Amino acid sequence: MAKIKKAFFCNSCGYESPKWLGKCPSCGNWNTFVEEVIQTGANPSQATSWGDYHQPADQPSATGNSGKSKGTKIVTLDQIQTREEARIQAADAEINRVLGGGIVPGSIVLVAGEPGIGKSTLFLQAGLELSNYRVLYISGEESEQQIKMRAARISSQNDQFYLLTETVTQEIFKEIRKLKPEVLIVDSIQTLQSNIIESSPGSISQIRECAAEFQRFAKETNTPVFLIGHITKDGSIAGPKILEHMVDTVLQFEGDRHYAYRILRTLKNRFGSTAELGIYEMTATGMRPVSNPSEILITQKTEELSGSAIAASMEGMRPLLLEVQALVTQSVYGTPQRTVSGFDLRRLQLLLAVLEKRGGFLFGMKDVFINIAGGLKVEDPSIDLAVISALLSSYEDKPLPPTICFAGEVGLNGEIRAVNRIEQRVQEAEKLGFEQIIVSKYNKKGFDQQVKGIKVTALGKVEELYDLLFRD
Repeated sequence: MAKIKKAFFCNSCGYESPKWLGKCPSCGNWNTFVEEVIQTGANPSQATSWGDYHQPADQPSATGNSGKSKGTKIVTLDQIQTREEARIQAADAEINRVLGGGIVPGSIVLVAGEPGIGKSTLFLQAGLELSNYRVLYISGEESEQQIKMRAARISSQNDQFYLLTETVTQEIFKEIRKLKPEVLIVDSIQTLQSNIIESSPGSISQIRECAAEFQRFAKETNTPVFLIGHITKDGSIAGPKILEHMVDTVLQFEGDRHYAYRILRTLKNRFGSTAELGIYEMTATGMRPVSNPSEILITQKTEELSGSAIAASMEGMRPLLLEVQALVTQSVYGTPQRTVSGFDLRRLQLLLAVLEKRGGFLFGMKDVFINIAGGLKVEDPSIDLAVISALLSSYEDKPLPPTICFAGEVGLNGEIRAVNRIEQRVQEAEKLGFEQIIVSKYNKKGFDQQVKGIKVTALGKVEELYDLLFRD
């Protein structure tokens, strides 16, 4: 009987220690170590992993690779023959976008998001739409009846879509060997367990072992694998940090559950850019890709109201026009309120300080509220100019012209700083019918001055912005 081996793992970052520690030396958190069994006295023949289910050498896998491992040797870069891998094109253009042009054979993709955000719906829908490929959907959280009801709501048909409700990886790989799927979707990695390790599902060691088995399966059979994962209360991906290093791509599915819009954001991608994102709208029939989000995020108002400005922002590589709403009122309490939704509170305080110091506007006794319409969370500093314009509009109680938009960062000296990809922002504003866009004067060399259909106004100071908008 082999000796049982135990170790202590940090719940926050997955750091492993042979003994209990009060403070994690990796992430610095206190009282996060838990004890887990990582090796038991079980008979190894009864606890097998993917490596025991390889196809024979003369039997190719579903994608044409044999299960026989190849010998390795040292080579130079000149000896390596490269070829362009044909990507699997999903029916969903947004998924193709965030993956860098399609699904790469043999890749392993981790998708994380809050409970109820729509991860399972999105990838069930994506699997049903891959009608030319044999897709296996493994569910460890829902029953077959629940998935059938969701599929009926999505209203997609696929005769090559297969479902397996199982949590033990050894049983899963037995079924995989029979079916030989061409695309694999696992929902979720935190519910799976391997007989090699005795700890409970969702523990650090179980997540690491199960992910390693699917990684070996993906690389040896050239089959793409999607792992749906959970997140912790602070927004990070549940499980050890090594999980994000093991996979090829990490996608974050985010959004406010009180709004219909969702963002699929790329955090890591070995096969493409990490600056891409996909935008979806949650509907009764599933996730609808939004090809032109700017038209949806800009409120169609029947009358002009103060405190509203349109920002020409960038989300990844995609230009995005969104509405910034501001409300400035006289403070009733001793300490003025500063409330934001979708914007950084510290950034708002910085902008208010700039307006007081450089512009002479007294916000010290005013309550200030900022909201990004549509439930989006924006980190692009180029919306500073739109935020200041909305604040000044509400402060003066004068509406801004509805055909004007803004793109510029504001510095501590009150200067309007240049932003990147200004030409794409100008083109998006022109496409949506705006007649004027205000940018930094330092962006003059960043775009064609002979833009037709829209007037480009370049400013250098916040004071110039106030003179242009509110002084006749």
